[in-house]
Formats: sequence, C-alpha cells, structure tokens
Amino acid sequence: MLQNRNTFATLPRTQRGLPLVLGGDPKGKNFLYPNGNSIIIRDIDNPSIADIYTEHSTLTTVAKYSPSGFYICSADQSGKVRIWDTTQKEHILKNEFQPFVGNIKDLAWSPDSQRIVAVGEGRERFGHVFMMETGTSVGEIAGHSKIINSCDFRPGRPFRIITGSEDNFVGIYEGPPFKFKTQLEDHQRFVQSVRFAPNGDLFASAGFDGKLFLYKTNDYSKVGEFGSPAHSGGIYAIHWSPDGSQLLTASGDKTCKLWDTNTLQVVTEFQMGTDILDQQVSCLWQNQYMLSVSLSGFINYLDVNNPNKPLRIVKGHNKTITALTVNKNSNEKYIYTGSTDGYITYWNPQNGDHNRIEGKGHTNQVADLALTKNTVFSVGYDDRIRTIDTNENKFSNEIKLDSQPHGVAVLEDQELVIVAGYDTISIYTNVSNYGKQSSIPVSYEPSSVSVNQSNKEVAVGGVKDHKIHIYILGGTNLTEKTVLDQRAPITDVIYSPDGKYLAASDQNRKIVLYLSDSYELAHELEWGYHTARVNCLSWSPNSIHLASGSLDTGIIIWNASQPNKHFTLKKAHPQSQVTRIEWLDESTIVSTGHDGTVKVWTVIFG
Repeated sequence: MLQNRNTFATLPRTQRGLPLVLGGDPKGKNFLYPNGNSIIIRDIDNPSIADIYTEHSTLTTVAKYSPSGFYICSADQSGKVRIWDTTQKEHILKNEFQPFVGNIKDLAWSPDSQRIVAVGEGRERFGHVFMMETGTSVGEIAGHSKIINSCDFRPGRPFRIITGSEDNFVGIYEGPPFKFKTQLEDHQRFVQSVRFAPNGDLFASAGFDGKLFLYKTNDYSKVGEFGSPAHSGGIYAIHWSPDGSQLLTASGDKTCKLWDTNTLQVVTEFQMGTDILDQQVSCLWQNQYMLSVSLSGFINYLDVNNPNKPLRIVKGHNKTITALTVNKNSNEKYIYTGSTDGYITYWNPQNGDHNRIEGKGHTNQVADLALTKNTVFSVGYDDRIRTIDTNENKFSNEIKLDSQPHGVAVLEDQELVIVAGYDTISIYTNVSNYGKQSSIPVSYEPSSVSVNQSNKEVAVGGVKDHKIHIYILGGTNLTEKTVLDQRAPITDVIYSPDGKYLAASDQNRKIVLYLSDSYELAHELEWGYHTARVNCLSWSPNSIHLASGSLDTGIIIWNASQPNKHFTLKKAHPQSQVTRIEWLDESTIVSTGHDGTVKVWTVIFG
C-alpha cells in the first residue's frame, strides 16, 4: 500500500501578456491557482502543504472561494464551471454548469455565496450571472464588444457587478436581475483587473495602459488616478488590503507597488528583478501576507520592510518534470528534478524546502539525471552534459555532446559517465574537468541506460529495434556482449543495486525481469498490470522491490522474489502520467508527473 506523505505542488502556469488570477480563502488560510487541468490549493503559512483538485477535463483558468468558505468555484477553457466542496478531502462536486461556450477568464461570488458571475471569451456572450444552486440565469453581462478579462461582485447590498474588458471600458451592472447600467471610459488600453474595496464603497480598475483609477460605488464617479501613470508597464492585477486603506498592484514593468487609497500616492515599490521572467502577472493580499507571481511562475512573499528582497520565494516547476535522481549520500536525501524548460530544482523531501540550481543551466528539456558521491550529472536536449556540485548546488562544468542525449548513468567507483545519445553511446571521465574517452555509433535510438556496479556491464534500451543491448565495459571502451529481444520499444532499463537483476519496461505496458549473470528470464511471469506504456522503473535499495510508473497515472510495486505479489496505486498523479520514480529508502518512494508535481509516498508492505 502507498500513502502520500508529501505533495510538492506545481507552480502557476504563466503566459507572457496574460494575467493570472489568484484566489484566496476568506479565512486567510489558503490560496489557489490553476495549472493544467488542476486547481492547486496551498497553505499560505506553509506553501509546501498542498492539495490538488483534478476533476476538470480541460485546462483550468481560474478558481475562487465562496465568501462562506464552504465551496470553491473553478472554471476552464471550455466554459465549464464546477462548484465543489472544500470541507471534505474528496472535494465532492455540488454542481457543474456551462454559462457560455469559451474561455472563462475570471469569476466572482456574491457576498451571500448564492450567485456567481463568470466572464471571458464566449461565442455568443462575454459574461453571465447565475445561481450556484440551480444554474438559473440572474442577468446578462452585455454592453462589451470584446473579451472581458476581469469581474467582481460588490461585497454588500445593494448588489453591483463591475467588469473590465479588452474594449478598454469598465462595465457597471445593477441587479438582480443584473442589467447594464453604464460604462467608464478612462482607460486607453485593455482593462485587466477590477476589484471592489472590502466594504464595497469604492472600486478600482487597472489596465495595460499602466493606469490605475479609483471610483465611488454609489454614483460611479471617479475619485482620481494613482500616479501618472501608476506603472511604466501594463498592470496585470490589483488587490485591496483587508482594511481597504491600501492597494497592491502587479505590473509588467517588473515591480509591485503599494498605494494609499486616501492620498492616491505610492507607499512602497517592490523591485522584483531585471529579467523578462521577473514581470509580475498576479497579486493577492491575505491577512498579513502580500503575494505576487512572476512570469517565471515563482510565488513571492513581499516584505514591506525590505522591498528589494521577498520574505520567501516559492520556486519549483510549472512544466512537466522529465528527470529525477536522489542524493542518498546526504542525510536529507535531497531530491533533484529537471523539467521540460531546462530548470533543475533540489528538494528536502521531509519538509519541502527547495531551491533552483544556480548558474548556467540547460536551455532545453532535461532528459536525465545521474548522481555519484558529490556530483549530479544532467543531460539535456540542448546537447550538453552539465555537472552540479551537491555541496554548493551550483552548475559547474559543461561539455557538448555528439548527439541529443536520452539517458545518463554513472559507474560509481571509477566515476565514468555513460551517455546514451540519439545515435551514439559515449563515455566520459574525470569529474572535475571531464572529457570524452570513447564512443560507439548505434542505429537503434537508445531510450535509457543503466550500469551494473558489480560486474561493470552496461544495458541500453532500444526504441527502433525493440531490443536491450548489453555491453561489457573494459576500461573506457564498450564491447557488445548480447542482445535481448522484447516485443515493443524499450522505455527504461535498470540494474538492481546488488547487480543480481536487470529490469526492462516497454511501450506495450510490459515489465520483464532478467538474471544479470545469464540474462535468462528471472521467472516465467511477464508483469503486465499497467494499462498503458510504462515510463520508468526504480529498485529499492535492498534489491527486493521494483517500482514502476506509467502513462496510466498509476504506480505499481513489484516483488522480485515473489513475482505473483504486487500492489497498485491508481491515479498517483490524477490526469497526469508518472514520468519518473525513485526510492529514498526501503519504505519511501518519490514520484514526479506530467503535472509538474513531486510526491513522496510511504510504502506499507502487507
């Protein structure tokens, strides 16, 4: 049996030029955001504590807590809105509606938690108001001629709705039933964010023209403009302080600013960096916490007392994780993960503490990671092998490879690095300033490589020929010893730590176990309980149990000495294939997924 010990969630998925909407728990405990088909719920005090909602069938766009705190409403690109329970771990669905067909960009709840307004890019309309219990319409959001980017419900009676659109107007709606009342025409470019003050007496609007305006709710008159303009780049998001005395803004000019709503003057300016990835695309103010999201996906905890350095930066990945290794030499057993955007992150599996590897990294997908003593070797689709010093967690050396690498393995006692490339297998040595010692051309397109530490044999899985190629490592040269036939392209090969077994998986969902002294089948059983392609394999340190992760989103733990025994965890990464898996110790494994999430599991053997 597998029990989830920790979930280290993916970051927000960001896109240049598009704002991201963060949602906040009315009790101030959690915040939430979309990524892929999921809604991520994170503890604001300890963001390493996370919950993931995975019931949408297409890309999610926004999620908001109801003012009561009992429900979350989440929306997706197809125009579906799901209302689900927050009090139960299962997040039971209350209702699903489709207010319009098209991308929903923002939504808001009425203060009594009974009505929801959803806006975006619909085929027939850009917005709709409906009852959360029945889906009954309580008003049309008409009057705009282009996509609506933002909306908000007045947090008190009489009810009002405001909207911000790409036609540069702020729309005002009165009801229920809600009808168009008037529009405000102060912005010269897209209106990106509109928000009511906590008491409902004022509201603010911000746009891509860098302008920020304040209005009275009773007669929609303009109080004034913040700054002139407020930012030198477009404003992506605004959020009020809990007491309504200040406004937080996030901008493409790579700053966040704190504004006094009485004087309309800037109080604090947060300089977030100089790189294009330091553009600020979202913000949230919860109790004492002020959060912003960078274009990189990083979540910044802003510090008023030190505007140039956030209190905390939540990093990690917001793209698919494609590589994984564990430093079993360290007390913490640090996890190293690499993703499709070339970044590598290291994690403490006990508490989720993490950071990015510093220095010049990969410019394309990380294909594989291997570790020996104090060095991590990473190979990427930028055709480079790079080393990481685990004491400093910085990139140190790099070398150009002969071809695009698909796998890397290390002979630990000699510190030889074997790289399986698209059409070559190469051996490198001398960790501090390593160079190529030998290479052999191959035509079968290697998918993976593993070294038997006991007898110095190397196994390479072939994609084109459906074979496992066994080589003898003599010094720094490879000589082919034998070839093992399989029925489908090989996805992974791995020797057991004691050198007794070689396990291989393929695209036909099968796992085969060989005895490494003879390369005969270890048993007659062919393990085929996955329902789709097996992506990855990992042996337990005692060489008894083999873990496998699959396209079917599940994990299976196999027993090499009792081939009839196994147990399965379905939906280990719901709606996301398991991309990599590793054992931390005899009873703990870590898995990564297409969802950009790292999960730590306790294995309970029955």
